[in-house]
Amino acid sequence: MALREIVLYTDPILRKKSREVLEVNGRIRELLYDMAETLDHAKGRGLAACQVGILKRLVVIDMGDGLIQLVNPTIIETSGTQEVLEGCLSIPNKVGKLKRPQKVTVKALNEKGEPIMLTGEDELAKCFCHEIDHLDGILYTDKVTEYVDLSQSDKK
Repeated sequence: MALREIVLYTDPILRKKSREVLEVNGRIRELLYDMAETLDHAKGRGLAACQVGILKRLVVIDMGDGLIQLVNPTIIETSGTQEVLEGCLSIPNKVGKLKRPQKVTVKALNEKGEPIMLTGEDELAKCFCHEIDHLDGILYTDKVTEYVDLSQSDKK
């Protein structure tokens, strides 16, 4: 496994649509593991392959309950609405408020190429939406209703 460099918002690759993975093989699994290591090192919750400069429909998520690896994820159902605070590893030091679904069901392939279906609520639902948006060239900043200054929250 290897750490990958996370590209920043100024890189045009983040605005491109990622390509479908046609075969889940050793190279794809290695990339997923590299992404997981990069995510852990960056102390993030989710990472899309485009954020490490690769236009493939791959996502890794770790909300603290174990690693989720998604190949070709698509949202098949949403319900509810929640106002969330959201940030991004590719847009450091910026947080914004936006609306996301409260519950999201995703279908994808796992790291073995097997079909899976996952449902996430609250923070996981937000993360599914955020990362799948990345695969379509959409940044959370496109949906922000208000930016939040977190610098004052650390000062007492």
